[in-house]
Amino acid sequence: MNNVVLIGRLTADPEVKDYGKGKNAGTVANYTLAVDRAGSEDADFIRCCAFNGGAEFAEKYLTKGMKIAVRGEIRTGSYENKNGDKIYTTEVIVNQHEFCESKKK
Repeated sequence: MNNVVLIGRLTADPEVKDYGKGKNAGTVANYTLAVDRAGSEDADFIRCCAFNGGAEFAEKYLTKGMKIAVRGEIRTGSYENKNGDKIYTTEVIVNQHEFCESKKK
């Protein structure tokens, strides 16, 4: 089962874009979460991607510095850059967002 839950802070406002045309059209939001490592002052920076309703939610409610929880699945991939080097990618495809702090903080 591919299921992940992360709690972290957004490093920037989500980048929201429309994609496709006709039946294949939709909206995607990309953002990065800074997730603290247990027992350390280090953090991991995890790319997250939400589609359609989740992307619209991210655009409307999520901002830089906000602490949120996401539930989704990990996707890995790779591509070749301009120099011919193979670049490996890891991101979370977000199915659910939750707020972790009240708006006052």
